[in-house]
Formats: sequence, structure tokens, C-alpha cells
Amino acid sequence: MKVILQREVVKLGAPGDIVVVKDGYARNFLIPRGMAVVATKGGERHAERLSKAHRDKVEKEKVEAEAIASRLVATPLRLTVRAGEDGRLFGSVTAADIATAMSKGGTMVDRKQVRLEEPIRSVGTHEISVHLHPEVNAAVTVEVVGE
Repeated sequence: MKVILQREVVKLGAPGDIVVVKDGYARNFLIPRGMAVVATKGGERHAERLSKAHRDKVEKEKVEAEAIASRLVATPLRLTVRAGEDGRLFGSVTAADIATAMSKGGTMVDRKQVRLEEPIRSVGTHEISVHLHPEVNAAVTVEVVGE
């Protein structure tokens, strides 16, 4: 059955895509949940409008992500935490701590966007990656300073 996707469906397509799926999948899953409609001749114009709107939205999100990335790269993030004499931290700095510090600085970032291979456990300068958009990553410098 040919259907026009109304919303993004993982591993199937984006809004406005015309795809061929099994009849049962379309009737029992996609159409009742509002994810797709049956493709008709008049629906093709609708599909083009949906596709254009989706492309515009993705492009706008990418531009916003690039602006946030340039802001994050320009200024290093400074965190003050309790540390021992040898520079080891009491505890660690996690992705949630970094996201909270960025939010206090005016940049809203979710902790899931902060990419840490392992929590930071020592004083010093560390490079982390922030995944803002599928095509935009920012390399942020985090300075961890002991109290």
C-alpha cells in the first residue's frame, strides 16, 4: 500500500515521503496513529508541501544549532568542585553537571547531548563534545578547578 508519511518514522522516512509498506502495517499502525495517510493523486501536492515544511524546519534547527555551537566553542566552561591535594576530585563531574553549568550560562543543553566517554575525575582542562544536531557537534573546553 502506498502511503504519505505525516510525521517522521524511524527507518521509514520523513514527513512528505511517499513509501510503499505492507497493508497491515499501514492499516493497523501508521494510519491509526496519524503517522501516515493513504496516497492519492491529490495527496501528492500535500506530500510536497509536507516535505518542504520538514526541510525548512530541519534547516532552521541546523542554523540555530550552529549558532549555539559557535557560542559554546568561543568561551570555555569553568567548574569549581571539591578536590584533594593531588588534584583528584571528591566524586566526579558528569554530563548532567556540565549541562547544568551551561544552562546557568544561558545555553540550554540537555545532559543527553553532552558526550563524555567517562566522568571527569581530575582537575585541569578537558575537551568534551556536545551533540546539538545530527550534523552539528561542538568541541567545548571544560576547566575543572579545585576549591
